[in-house]
Amino acid sequence: MGRREDGNGGRTGRLTPPDWLMHGLRPASVPVPKAAVGRAAVALAAPLAVGLATGHPEYGALVSMGALAGVIGDTADAYRMRLLNIAVPQFFGAVGVTLGILVHGEGWLAVGALTLVALVSGMISSIGAVASVSGLLLLLNAVVGAGLPMPGPWWKAPLLLTLGGLFVLVLTLLAWPVRARVPEQGAVADTYRSVAALLAAAGTTDYDARRQDVTQSLNTSYDLILARRARDHGRRGRLVRLLAQLNVVVPLVEAAAAAHRYGRASRRPEIAAAVRELADSVEQGRTTAPEFVLPEPEGPADRAVNSALRHASAVVHRTDPDPAGVDDRLGRPAALGVRARQAARNVLLSEPSWRYGLRLALCIGLAQTLVSLIPVTRSYWVALTVTFVLKPDFGSVFSRAVLRALGTAAGLLVAAAVLAVVERGWWDVPVMMALAALIPAFSVKGYAFQTAAITPVILMLSDILNHEGFYLVLPRLVDSLIGCAIVLVAGYALWPESWHTRIADRLAQCVEDTAHYVASAFGGTGPSDRAHSRRRIYRDLSSVRSEFQRALTEPPPTGTRAAAWWPLVVAAERIVDATTAARVRVDHGADAPGATEVAEIERQLRELAEGLRSSEVLVEVRADLPGDEEGVLAPLRQEVRAARAIASPAPRS
Repeated sequence: MGRREDGNGGRTGRLTPPDWLMHGLRPASVPVPKAAVGRAAVALAAPLAVGLATGHPEYGALVSMGALAGVIGDTADAYRMRLLNIAVPQFFGAVGVTLGILVHGEGWLAVGALTLVALVSGMISSIGAVASVSGLLLLLNAVVGAGLPMPGPWWKAPLLLTLGGLFVLVLTLLAWPVRARVPEQGAVADTYRSVAALLAAAGTTDYDARRQDVTQSLNTSYDLILARRARDHGRRGRLVRLLAQLNVVVPLVEAAAAAHRYGRASRRPEIAAAVRELADSVEQGRTTAPEFVLPEPEGPADRAVNSALRHASAVVHRTDPDPAGVDDRLGRPAALGVRARQAARNVLLSEPSWRYGLRLALCIGLAQTLVSLIPVTRSYWVALTVTFVLKPDFGSVFSRAVLRALGTAAGLLVAAAVLAVVERGWWDVPVMMALAALIPAFSVKGYAFQTAAITPVILMLSDILNHEGFYLVLPRLVDSLIGCAIVLVAGYALWPESWHTRIADRLAQCVEDTAHYVASAFGGTGPSDRAHSRRRIYRDLSSVRSEFQRALTEPPPTGTRAAAWWPLVVAAERIVDATTAARVRVDHGADAPGATEVAEIERQLRELAEGLRSSEVLVEVRADLPGDEEGVLAPLRQEVRAARAIASPAPRS
């Protein structure tokens, strides 16, 4: 009773958890980062051992706290990015704990100071990934410094916390001298393997999913290589070679779109096997090209695949590509000073930046005011919960609040057992090694799992500083529930964007960019500009897809609306694919379409984009797109008609 089977075989009813909750509780199927597990175990346990050996366990606990922040921030692959991801946030963390120490025990001054720090933290988080982690650590350490008594003088705690972060950094960079370029080289090789999987899936229903993998892999590879090339002035031989190898993937991806729709010979397994062979050559640095025996092409699509594959093989095995001829397909990043000025303008003048900063400041101010007026044991945990949960760039606020509560409850069960059974002293070291190893292992599985792993570690370190033992457990659960409640009310329910998603605007811009791409693909635009345009569209569509997936984890009405609009995201991607496939066929012998036919498709897409901006309800609209049903644009017209039928918007009432 209380359950029933739905039309798809799934269970629905009062006893079935909602989809948005199950999405967060379902562990991601990703491999455990074994190296990160080992580093975390050493980084958090070694300082405790040193502190016990020197008679200052509280110093060791502070160093381990700093190491914990470094372990959480160590998420990049390339060593230069890992250097930034760990070192830069540590500086902000030191500033934060210093500010917290200066207002510790100062009552309303502490409330005002932490509220101001929260505003700054929220605003700088909008700059990018490193700034987001830096803002998080700035506020977290300020809350800890204001809530926990620290050993004097004032500079000691910031120094010890920073030492912990630097210890993680040293452990992370130990292999840099011998593996300096391995992450970038591995990323490019993985991109080739994702393209091989894409070609293997051509003509099947698995193609769309594999195309998403290729987009993500290309984004990752370009981000790694172009960011490093900006620092190296773009002319180092090995880096130029990697960029050249990455650039020739783009024609292969474009040809795969044609192979998916029209190819026959290009779907044979020899094609995907040849691309996997190129991936091995990239990874191993081979310069001897193998002899490919490719199927005889049967049309323009097959010829495009063969041509792109042979060109890629020539570039992959070339030892000295011309630096002047290597095109930065997405454009090299601007100089550091230019990017810093742009970031400052975005922070100070951006509405989303101020909106997030004010949301975070309001919630932290309420949390600190509440614990100042009502006696709450070790009240800093309320503000810590607010800080961890209210990170929109990390996922849905609503689901994170619920998952935080569930994860904390699970972590407290582990902490209760540890604090009740393990006596403080040398037994802390092996126990910390085991608990710390779980943090990177669980973090990749999902937010609730990460919270469950971090909670007992923080409670153990807090107990070393405060000696409250088992009695820490229940207050921490109460504090976490209070923090989650503050976020749900003041950080979620009171803000209009929580209930009215803005994802339609981003999707409309992507559809408009797609219209421009259709026009440029069959106009006077050169191949390089078309490649730039296509890469930007797919990158933007990938971002929109991520925003939609985040919105799907929200409760109704946001999640319901995102689910209704989701098919249009897929339709937009298929339109770009169909455009690329048509252009590839024209390049390899098919008849070019007429200007009138192209203009009509462009008009339909711009009309769809305009409708998306002015509506919330989606209704079917018939799109009349006459043209040659045997012509090169026939599949593109079909995709545009499908998009209009799936989700052509009705005006707002």
